[in-house]
Amino acid sequence: MVIGEDPPDRLDKALVAFVPEEAALSRSRLMKMIAGGEVTREGVAITDSKTKVTEGETYMLTIDHVVELDTQPENIPLEVIWEDADLIVINKPVGMVVHPAPGSWSGTLVNALLYHCGDTLSGVGGARRPGIVHRIDKDTSGLLVVAKSDKAHQGLAAQFEAHTVNRHYLALVHGMPSAADPRLRGTKGVSFETGGILRIATHLARHKTDRQRQAVVWNEGRHAITRARVVGYWGAEPAPVVSLVECWLETGRTHQIRVHMAHAGHGLVGDQTYGGKRRLAAKVVGAAAAEAVNGFPRQALHAATLGFIHPVTGEELQFEAPMPEDMQHLIDLLDGPQS
Repeated sequence: MVIGEDPPDRLDKALVAFVPEEAALSRSRLMKMIAGGEVTREGVAITDSKTKVTEGETYMLTIDHVVELDTQPENIPLEVIWEDADLIVINKPVGMVVHPAPGSWSGTLVNALLYHCGDTLSGVGGARRPGIVHRIDKDTSGLLVVAKSDKAHQGLAAQFEAHTVNRHYLALVHGMPSAADPRLRGTKGVSFETGGILRIATHLARHKTDRQRQAVVWNEGRHAITRARVVGYWGAEPAPVVSLVECWLETGRTHQIRVHMAHAGHGLVGDQTYGGKRRLAAKVVGAAAAEAVNGFPRQALHAATLGFIHPVTGEELQFEAPMPEDMQHLIDLLDGPQS
């Protein structure tokens, strides 16, 4: 891994800031790796967590042991989009947690994968995250790729770290991002590219008072870039009240799309954490649609496409997952009669 811009002044903090989230390495795990000589710079093990770091330095993290799995397999149905000896692509349903964690020790994607795949999952992710290369939130639906071999895990992790994985999401948001909106053009970190593509570039870090949330910051955290374009909208111009946007990630940070769209003033429909408390009036989109939008029980976000190079065969793979039923139902209501 490479130390990025404006790094913290010591190694342990820099690793926390710049190790790819897909590596699934906690702060305590990183501390143990430093102490155990598993972090090297130019071939030399760095065992002092307070070692000074500078931007551009390269560190090698060695994860050469596989932790015996202790999470139990569970017979949970999975929608498998693709599977071979090295990887499996899943269309994750709304409400499923990806890996076990406090409060969600069972019923997770990992539990289901252990049943489906047996002992063929990569052990690189450790006991709770075997084969897990990236995540999507519990209440976000859509595509995930999981590694079944260590070689595939390492190859996929490298692609995620290099930001070469093609990930596009569909989101229903309040309002409509527009290059003609002076408020949006005046928002720090927000700009527009050719074709009316919205670009949001900030740093993201854990919220100072609510550790379950992420927050836009400028002088710390991790660099994050999201792009979005409007696919459709509802409500009269020049101020539509709901729009469907396609978002794609240059980086992949926790809650990135949700935080960035909220920062731009266009929070996701149903997002109780970042979306605000906007309510639609029945006279604008019709009573049924307004009721459905106002009561939507989750963030309206779907991981719709996923593309990458097969880490073993070199084949270029591209997958799509259809709009989930709840979001499609909401769109159908918005498309219906407005009175």
